[in-house]
Amino acid sequence: MPTRANAHRQGRVSLSLCTKTEQSVNGAAACRGKGRGERNFLHPCGLRPTFVGRLGCCPAARETARSWRLRSDPLNLAGHARRRESVITTPNDASQHLPSTIVIGAGVIGLALAWRLAQAGCRVSVYDRGEAGHGASWAAAGMLAAAAETEPGEEALLSLTRESQRLWPEFARELEAATGLPVGYRDEGTLVVALNRDDAETLRHSYEFQRRLGLDLQWLSAFEARRREPHLKPGVAAAVFSPADHQVDNRCLAHALVAACRGAGVALYEHCAVREVLFAGGRAAGVATERGDARADIVVLAAGAWSREIAGIPPAHLPPVRPIKGQMLALQMDPRAPLLRHVVWAPRSYMVPRSDGRLIVGGTVEERGFDTALTAGGMLALLEGAWRAVPAIEELPIAETWVGFRPGSRDDAPMLGPSGIDGLAVATGHHRNGILLTPVTAALMSAYVLSDRLSQLARPFDPRRFAAPGVSGQAEAAQ
Repeated sequence: MPTRANAHRQGRVSLSLCTKTEQSVNGAAACRGKGRGERNFLHPCGLRPTFVGRLGCCPAARETARSWRLRSDPLNLAGHARRRESVITTPNDASQHLPSTIVIGAGVIGLALAWRLAQAGCRVSVYDRGEAGHGASWAAAGMLAAAAETEPGEEALLSLTRESQRLWPEFARELEAATGLPVGYRDEGTLVVALNRDDAETLRHSYEFQRRLGLDLQWLSAFEARRREPHLKPGVAAAVFSPADHQVDNRCLAHALVAACRGAGVALYEHCAVREVLFAGGRAAGVATERGDARADIVVLAAGAWSREIAGIPPAHLPPVRPIKGQMLALQMDPRAPLLRHVVWAPRSYMVPRSDGRLIVGGTVEERGFDTALTAGGMLALLEGAWRAVPAIEELPIAETWVGFRPGSRDDAPMLGPSGIDGLAVATGHHRNGILLTPVTAALMSAYVLSDRLSQLARPFDPRRFAAPGVSGQAEAAQ
């Protein structure tokens, strides 16, 4: 399995791309075209109210956690009836002030956070420079690979990704129940394939490291791998099966989150760039946009790779995020007879099959700033890497090509929580894990906005870890 260090050489990319330059926009129609007659919706039960209490950031939720089993466990209700609960537990004191919030960025991270805050009763506005859900979220592959992508040095990140992976099934159910829209959640699992003996040695090393972390992985012989995916090339050396690494259709997810936000009363301003964060009395007090100024108690910066381009924030408090370019493409399979059922990682590319027949192939990893050019070399690397693993793709038409920009941080981990300035919070830097981390980011950041306390799970990802000595001191009370 390739490491991040050699991903540049091999043309491999990771989970979440951030923004895009698209050659077609057929994903929206694909999401709208799916209905109840074409797939079974996940059951409309919601997220458990114990999550925030278990994070230790909301006293009211801790009390809720003690009574959850008797009161809210669906199996304890007559007739096994289900009830929908939110991860956000509203304070018991009805007079407690709920902060008005502005979210900068309408990707899945910003939209999911806005939805959770609106569910809790907050007045929420979201601003985006383009169409909602058409940046990071549109360009991603939608893999929820907490296990297969874990590398040495990512133990702290693993605790976050595994918690979000655990939340995903109920998050998808709740979102589908709230909107009536599918999100394309699939649980066939992920195969990581070794094509030759050298690949198998690298894969064995990664497998043993990941197993020591307690991850549920299965080593497969060549025969077992081809039994799961018959179109893998003859002579494949070995594979690892990760049953917990699922996928979601990121474009359908974006559409559903937009609908959920609007249904919850979120004010969504598309094609309305935030020019500047406004301050008053030493704290963030709102934003200046192309349509005028807007005021709020809390401003959350969730603008992905563009987070440093928002004016008004002192340089010492800007999140150290940069764009990491990725080129991707989609092939068109016959949806009645798809070549693949699982997400498949090959040494130099990955392939993600969609229910509508698209086969997502990704992607390159390039430090080229906001360069939107598709290149012959990038497309060749992707197609060759996929073809070496699944030769039958050579007969498939190319349906779409695009470029995206992942928001990378200095340590490739997200930045969640206080910026060091009162009233200004940060939720960015998710790099390849934006789709995977959507549920847990929404839960952690909404809990922080509501309680002004950062949970234990989020503290390793405090944005102030990058601050120069003495810069982060003013916001220590927030914890």
